[in-house]
Amino acid sequence: MKDLFKNPLFLKLFAAGVTSQLGNTIGNMALAFYLLDRFSSQPFYATLAELMYSAPTLLVFFLVGVFADRMDRKRICAYSDWIRAVLTAGLLGAVIAGWTPLVFLVLFLRSAIGKFFYPAQSALMQSILKPQHYTTAAGMNQMVFSLFMLFGTGLGALAYHYIGIEGAVMLDGAGFLISGLLIQSMKIDEKDRLPNGRTRWKDIGMPLIVEDFRKGIGYIWTNKLLLALITGFFMLGFINGAFAVLPMFTMKYKLAPDDYQRFSSMFSIFLGIGVFPGSLAGAWLIRKWGFIRVMVAGLLTTGLIGGAMVFTTNVWMYLAATIGIGFAIGPLNVAIGGWMPRIIDTRVRGRVNAWTDPIMMSSQSAALGLIAVLFPRYMTLEAGYVAVGVCTILTAILYTWKLPGLASDAGGWNAGREPAQGAEAEGIRPVPAPLEETR
Repeated sequence: MKDLFKNPLFLKLFAAGVTSQLGNTIGNMALAFYLLDRFSSQPFYATLAELMYSAPTLLVFFLVGVFADRMDRKRICAYSDWIRAVLTAGLLGAVIAGWTPLVFLVLFLRSAIGKFFYPAQSALMQSILKPQHYTTAAGMNQMVFSLFMLFGTGLGALAYHYIGIEGAVMLDGAGFLISGLLIQSMKIDEKDRLPNGRTRWKDIGMPLIVEDFRKGIGYIWTNKLLLALITGFFMLGFINGAFAVLPMFTMKYKLAPDDYQRFSSMFSIFLGIGVFPGSLAGAWLIRKWGFIRVMVAGLLTTGLIGGAMVFTTNVWMYLAATIGIGFAIGPLNVAIGGWMPRIIDTRVRGRVNAWTDPIMMSSQSAALGLIAVLFPRYMTLEAGYVAVGVCTILTAILYTWKLPGLASDAGGWNAGREPAQGAEAEGIRPVPAPLEETR
């Protein structure tokens, strides 16, 4: 970890991600409370807001990979932040004016621009770090994610209560501005910003987009290990979509209808209480058990506890179960985040992400759409939790069945089990790719 903190490029990119995400977390949570207060008898609107964050993936997914692999990754990150800051100013105006359709439109556009940021950022991170640092960096990212859950949602509720929705949206925009400035100040070698060489804007037409898109799916399809991991992401997308709104609805309509705001924010706090120690233990567990065992154990634990939430009868039982889920999610995400960069060549990272994001977001959007249409008239909260448990356990079964054999060259169940002695000693080898074809 000390080596990571000695890397100024990592520190700036890491800080930019933290700043951007923290502001966005506060703004999004405050907006959810605003919509639930304004349309208390219509939970459809809160679900629709969540849908505006995920659905844009399906609009731009065929472009993000081309941009992340062909254009300057640093500029993509910085410009994405600044454009979202401008759109946030439009969101503020729409909220002040009370134009709800415009609020949803701006949320949609802002989310669409954000889809260009994350593939470029993850590819930059992969380029500026050594392979033996991927797992540690993934653990740090997961720890910060847990801090967002501990404090971000609570701060969103506090911001909404004390400075109003307008102030919360302004904090959101400030986060994007600071993130963009941090990224712009980074001095990154051209080979890391443009691993495939320079591409002129006039060369990016539909033929190039289609060809790169085809090569992205070809890279995934010929790498069966990567394909199995991404198949699991599709099922995990349903879980993410459900948990984006189920806790808030559970508090408002079942466990704490008179104090749902406080307990909704406490859900994220308790989840973070579990994720933080789980993330701290993630790298150690991977060295002891390997990537696959950590992932399967995390999925099984999450599925069993998530399904058991159907039996909770009071807030504190629910929050106690949430801690257990958080502790299981921490190592799971560290394992995924530490393994993926090692099996994807940095020159095609954007094109692979162009497929992984829409696969997960399509199922997440489907889950949110189903909840918006079915809840509460045709679907109960209990049915939602049972579905979460079933999807998670099925993903664990898929990984148990497929991953050990597909990772046999990297040690099978023991992939990543030994302490880092370079990429080969960790039982992880970069996946061969048709690099000449991806240029």
